[in-house]
Amino acid sequence: MHNRNKHLHGYDLQKLKSAYKGLSTHIIKNNDKDTIDFSNPKSVLELNKALLIADYKLKYWQPTPNSLCPAVPGRADYVHHVADLLAESNNGVIPRGKNVKILDIGTGSSIIYPLIGAQEYEWDFVGTEIDRSSIHQAEVNVNKNIWLKKKIKLRYQDERERILDGIIFPEDKFDAIMCNPPFFKSREENWAKSTKKFQNLKGGETPTVQNFAGHPNELWCPGGEKSFITQLIYDSQKYKNQIRWTTSLVSSKDNLKPLIAVLEYHKAAQIKIIDMEQGQKKMRILAWRWE
Repeated sequence: MHNRNKHLHGYDLQKLKSAYKGLSTHIIKNNDKDTIDFSNPKSVLELNKALLIADYKLKYWQPTPNSLCPAVPGRADYVHHVADLLAESNNGVIPRGKNVKILDIGTGSSIIYPLIGAQEYEWDFVGTEIDRSSIHQAEVNVNKNIWLKKKIKLRYQDERERILDGIIFPEDKFDAIMCNPPFFKSREENWAKSTKKFQNLKGGETPTVQNFAGHPNELWCPGGEKSFITQLIYDSQKYKNQIRWTTSLVSSKDNLKPLIAVLEYHKAAQIKIIDMEQGQKKMRILAWRWE
């Protein structure tokens, strides 16, 4: 975990319970230690809500029903690594404040990256979304936290096959793009992976319903993450004069080689792979710039 991550040393459940009473009923005992049931989506949601209220100064936060619940510590890591990336071209100093503009692709109803980035570095964000119910709830989350209204703007992408077209305006300049793409190629692939995850948590038990929430557009798209990021590469090249860094999470290590090949073929000026690791979970950020 990143050394600036607020959650580097784990959770203080008593502190979280004091900040958000709703967490209390989800705390259980495991070997005489307080924890929560991480196979229960409601418990995971309440834990992350408590983290946002306790550590990121939120008064209200509620994603749409059955949407993907972001794990705050992991999302914070991505934000901190983007901060390090921007510092590289700023004499090693992390740029802070409203002059730093970040574009979050697929921000979801949780608007998790803008929430963390606005709090940690006072950056301004534009969040994009293709789902109308998600963008509506994102607006509710912003409006119920007054200090966010000047920090986060939302834009609806009404053409699902496009990522940046119609989103980046002529006057826009972004220091970085952040993206957590749909990882799976289909509903069936998502179910298989989710079932395996549930069985690991529950000792081989097979779920009868989907236990890990998420709307279809959050979880899968034709071609999966490799196809989505490839499209993002092409789109970012078209707007290279308006973007400093484009970044994306990459779940599958096997996708890195073909994605880097596309970037090299189109002569990206710089390509970086940033590893992230939390417990047994390994992720990486693919970052590139054209100029």
